[in-house]
Amino acid sequence: MSEQKVAVVTGASSGIGAATARRLAADGFQVVLTARRTERIEALAKEIGGRAYTVDVTDRAAVDAFAAEVGRVDVLVNNAGGAIGAETVEAGDPADWLAMYEVNVLGVLHVTQALLPALRATGDGTVLVMSSTAALAAYEGGGGYVAAKHAAHTIAATLRLELCGEPIRVIEIAPGMVKSEGFAVTRFRGDEDKAAAVYAGVAEPLTAEDIADTVSWAVTRPSHVNIDLLVVRPRAQAANHKVHRER
Repeated sequence: MSEQKVAVVTGASSGIGAATARRLAADGFQVVLTARRTERIEALAKEIGGRAYTVDVTDRAAVDAFAAEVGRVDVLVNNAGGAIGAETVEAGDPADWLAMYEVNVLGVLHVTQALLPALRATGDGTVLVMSSTAALAAYEGGGGYVAAKHAAHTIAATLRLELCGEPIRVIEIAPGMVKSEGFAVTRFRGDEDKAAAVYAGVAEPLTAEDIADTVSWAVTRPSHVNIDLLVVRPRAQAANHKVHRER
């Protein structure tokens, strides 16, 4: 019997990351959960029979220590990320931009670099980058997040070119409007009313489970099939700036 495949999911303490961890465990993967919130990932790891490691993806030393300990890795889901603020470029706080760059861009870089040897060693590795429709089209009030996700998109595209011919595929999933735990609340610095307004009138925004389902499908295709870029939006959203809202 072949050895159980291992999937590492970053940012697995809530939202898309937690939903993805549950789904991949249901698919038969041994799931390794990483995040900064220890209690959450330990509870989820116990629920799904996985392993939990407290890791801040912006801390390269912590990432390297994790990589040295984790062992086999067949799939890496670079999910850790997030948005801070909705100010214009003119009014944006450089500290917010830096924080978004560190987690959305350097976080992907740190974890991918650290785990590439393990992914290569399986002879059939998969790197998945969770970007956003913000990676593909700008919108007002999104400058810092758009810039960071554009960079994550570019990492995926460049890595795919550089690894061509090796037994590693590189997948990018770009979700649109997802109503997931904490994302909008974090963006608006805890303002529940502003967070709720993002989804006001939208009958069915995507859920974390919808994105987890997409991740599952992409990483379980036959080895010769690479889903280069998959954009997924709710039916009510035709573009970042075009959303149907019921009154």
